[in-house]
Amino acid sequence: CLESADRHKHLFLVCIWFPKENMFSFQTATTTMQANFRKHLRMVGSRRMKAQTFAERRAKSFNRSWSDPTPVKQDSLNDSKDSGDLQTTCGTPEEGGCEDMDWEEEKEMERLACEGDDFIPPKIILISSKVPKAEYVPNIIRRDDPSIIPILYVTVFVLCAEEIEKRLTAYRRGSKIWRMLIFCQGGPGHLYLLKNKVATFAKVEKEEDMSLFWKRLSRFMSKVNPEPNLIHIMGCYVLGNPNGEKLFQKLKNLMRPYSVTFESPLELSAQGKDMIEMYFDFRLFRLWKTRQHSKLLDYEDLL
Repeated sequence: CLESADRHKHLFLVCIWFPKENMFSFQTATTTMQANFRKHLRMVGSRRMKAQTFAERRAKSFNRSWSDPTPVKQDSLNDSKDSGDLQTTCGTPEEGGCEDMDWEEEKEMERLACEGDDFIPPKIILISSKVPKAEYVPNIIRRDDPSIIPILYVTVFVLCAEEIEKRLTAYRRGSKIWRMLIFCQGGPGHLYLLKNKVATFAKVEKEEDMSLFWKRLSRFMSKVNPEPNLIHIMGCYVLGNPNGEKLFQKLKNLMRPYSVTFESPLELSAQGKDMIEMYFDFRLFRLWKTRQHSKLLDYEDLL
């Protein structure tokens, strides 16, 4: 007891002398004190184990590699900001963010790439091979706008992102996307980006390869654009139900801190016509559209 008391100086052992006739009471008191002391030692040991376990967890957390692809839980939709918010410099590399210095360096590189009266910010068109007659789409883009870069993709997300990076570098090193069109199949509240890969607001964050694609895609978006970078969705009407807006909000969260807004107007609406004319020769697009599901479409028709 004395050794234990030395180790735990805050515990005091009080000894009381009992006459012989009260020996039973003395033994009872001694037994009770020993039991309480053992209980105290167990409590102290338990606290030490909990503190040690917490310290180990904290050390593992700080030592985790930045390349750890574990998805990070996003804030609720109610807490998210509008797409027009200013671009910030927060976020981890997985979230598409970067440190302040990297952000400023990349921003300066982009600014230098944009210098010159002849520079037009690149507009990327991603065309899913699952779209009927997709192989003809590169032939109907606007021929008076050299900034439009069509990419027909059939493979995995990683190769798709690599092709975007390669084509941007070929256009002008350091340039970034201000406008983008994703031409794919889908429907109200969902997109079919690849075969057997459906993007919904519930799935887009849970499937690691899909969420990493959107985070990597955000790194190709402009930092110097005074307006939110625009991504058009074409080939399906995603906003046909409320889940479509939830999907767009989830994608914007994944692409932060880059400022991005999504639009998916009906092709027959005035906004849809503006979208089509931004990327395509409207006459050729209508010709392609009328024969999209026909076997009569010939390459010569689009020349």
